[in-house]
Amino acid sequence: MTIEFAWPWLFAALPLPLLALLLPRAAASTPASLRFPFYQALQGNLQAIDRGPRKRWHLLLASLAWLLLVTAAARPQLIGESVHMPVSGRSLLLAVDISGSMQNEDMVIDGRRVSRLTAVKVVAGEFIEKRKGDRIGLILFGDDAYLQAPLTFDRRTVRILLDEAQIGLAGKQTAIGDAIGLAIKRLRKEPAKNRVLILLTDGANTAGNVDPLKAADLAAREDVRIYTIGIGSGEMQVQTPFGLRRVAAGDLDEVSLRAIAEKTGGRYFRARDASELANIYALLDEIEPLSEDEQTWRPVDELYAWPLAAALLLSVLMALASVFAGLFAPVRRKHPRPQPARTTEARHA
Repeated sequence: MTIEFAWPWLFAALPLPLLALLLPRAAASTPASLRFPFYQALQGNLQAIDRGPRKRWHLLLASLAWLLLVTAAARPQLIGESVHMPVSGRSLLLAVDISGSMQNEDMVIDGRRVSRLTAVKVVAGEFIEKRKGDRIGLILFGDDAYLQAPLTFDRRTVRILLDEAQIGLAGKQTAIGDAIGLAIKRLRKEPAKNRVLILLTDGANTAGNVDPLKAADLAAREDVRIYTIGIGSGEMQVQTPFGLRRVAAGDLDEVSLRAIAEKTGGRYFRARDASELANIYALLDEIEPLSEDEQTWRPVDELYAWPLAAALLLSVLMALASVFAGLFAPVRRKHPRPQPARTTEARHA
């Protein structure tokens, strides 16, 4: 670690106090009409203090305070050791369906049945944690699509926002086209050929203003690759008066999801349980591999507060020393002149 100055040219201000010696003295002020002996005595004591060794000490401390002020103005910084961070340059948006059908409990994790959204949170959360070096963003969609997290390297925050997603928060229906359109808008300014959207849904497009296939055509023109994942077992067990019965769960439009992926150069995946979903994300890691390139940066800590605080402390101590020295210094009192004794002849005269 090293210490550097952001604005070293400010040290040119160090000789400025010497200019005070070259400036003409101010004209003597008009004496006050009222005089107070106490203040005159205090002024005399302060002048006495300023003479001799004490004056030299005051000058030395004042010079040190000025040096500290200039040092603080030059912004000293502590430059840390180099930190290497892998960077792929890939911008990856994750669009997650939170419509009403995502509450169907037809997924199994650790031997217990959970909702589709819960399985997505667990598996997709682990996928987000692994994407070190990618900029990750999160879109949640139901009746409408919302950007929950913009593209960022802060994977931990993105995962927290995914974990906080609730079913029905964006409505009960599914706006797949709007989610794709929002992703295109957010990825448009990113470098070409590194724009990736992973869209996860368990239904068909039932809401929104944008047709999914037209949105896919626009994504292809914008070089956005879309990987679509259809989630859900397709059937679930329901308790009826006649016992457990398997019924169809959801209305997954696999034809449209496959067409969206093919139009943009991506792929369509089917996840009927949590293990298949985990395998899909592992396959995505292979299709969109992490880059081995590294970006180097050095942490910087600002240190200007330390010399600034020291200069302020010195100034306060000098002021207090002058005041207390003036108050407790002995005051010279003028004794009356002795009157000559009058002789007897003078008294009788």
